[in-house]
Amino acid sequence: MGIDPIAPRIALVMGDPAGISPELTAKLLAMADVARDARILIVGERRVLADGERVAGVSVPLAATISAGEKPTLVQGKPTLLDLRSLDSAETARGVASAAGGRFAMANFKTALQLARDGAVDAICFTPFNKAALKLGGNPYEDELQFAADVLGHRGPCSEFNILDRLWNARVTSHVPLSRVAQLLTTERIVSALTLTDACMRRAGVAHPRIAVAGFNPHAGDGGNFGREEIDVIGPAIAAGRARQVNADGPFPADTVFVRARRGDYDAVLTMFHDQGQIAMKLLGFERGVTLLGGLPVPICTPAHGTAYDIAGKGVADATATHCAFMQACIMGRARAEEIQAA
Repeated sequence: MGIDPIAPRIALVMGDPAGISPELTAKLLAMADVARDARILIVGERRVLADGERVAGVSVPLAATISAGEKPTLVQGKPTLLDLRSLDSAETARGVASAAGGRFAMANFKTALQLARDGAVDAICFTPFNKAALKLGGNPYEDELQFAADVLGHRGPCSEFNILDRLWNARVTSHVPLSRVAQLLTTERIVSALTLTDACMRRAGVAHPRIAVAGFNPHAGDGGNFGREEIDVIGPAIAAGRARQVNADGPFPADTVFVRARRGDYDAVLTMFHDQGQIAMKLLGFERGVTLLGGLPVPICTPAHGTAYDIAGKGVADATATHCAFMQACIMGRARAEEIQAA
């Protein structure tokens, strides 16, 4: 294997130890192209990685194991493990959300974010967290995105994106009750989502993103018969986005917009709320979906599925989405490293 002087430095964060994250970490690291394409820092704990190796039936050779506070030196071919030794295994059980598991995941993630903030890594990929465990562990944020933005000191726009092969799904609102969505839909918020989507896709290598915008009401409001959000809010936002050189069309009925995107008419769909896009994307390819925390100073990727407590420890977890997330982090991490090098 040749040495790539700008192979991206990826922090691979171990997620919830009670779910499938340990075995996904081990299975990912056993894949030949993973070590070949990046310099990897595993952030977690040796005991948890060993458990993942045992469950997955693989062995992960390490270049080195370091402790908290040590400066990582990363090489291609073998990952380095940053062993934080932060998990109280007596307080965790496989398949059960716990405060200890949540604290473990948060400690790993926070450490990786701090390393990225300090320039030690180019991108982050994390195996699944469990939101209930994070809450039990003291997480004050509604999701990982806000946690990451705070640690990174980011005050600008940011959002979750779902990526399936070459199709992106962006959303205007995310982890909020459905009863609040209508009041949160404003022209300004939709324009911000459109411009952020365009910018993130360009940073990921999509040269000219084509974005389809979903309506909010049945049949995109049917000319005002089923609601006026498309006329009063979404339509003007699309026009404003076009004025900013964003290639956006719509609003299209939400029940057909993904048909247009799947046949290749568009590169992305902007939906108005979480499940409007998530249901479609997971039906199109649950086993390959990636979630990107976009708009932040560092690319952060994770598989779009959860911790799968019901199959944890059985060795049957599919690592395809984790592999897709890691490769997306490599693509964006390399681009970031090249930008920094050229500056």
